Amino acid sequence: MSKSPATREFTRRERPLSPHLTVYRPPITMTMSIIHRITGGALYFGTLLVALWLMAAASSQATFDAVNWAFGSWLGRLVLFGYTWALMHHMLGGVRHLIWDTGAALEKGTASRIAWVTLAGSIVLTLLIWIAGYLTRGA
Repeated sequence: MSKSPATREFTRRERPLSPHLTVYRPPITMTMSIIHRITGGALYFGTLLVALWLMAAASSQATFDAVNWAFGSWLGRLVLFGYTWALMHHMLGGVRHLIWDTGAALEKGTASRIAWVTLAGSIVLTLLIWIAGYLTRGA
């Protein structure tokens, strides 16, 4: 059975392809939305660490010392630093969404600027918290 000329032409045309990830650059607002969701999930894990520390404080001195040793190691401090950043980033992302809920700052350029401010603000706040902690602790 022979195909009609219109059918042959249709089968020879190349189909359009979606942009490849190396070509497509996600907008900052999309990236910050994804990171906001990831930091929200990370806060569950970090809150379990805070609860562990509180349970150790209410427990024996040996348990508290063990948990403090773990949190004071380079890996523990890295995890706590990440938890602090996740907390600050998620908080500022929540403020960004609160602003959007009022109907303000929804223009593309303004939304992008607020997303960059959220990222920069979370980094600055995290560094300030850790600097203040080290200055207060004297370490």
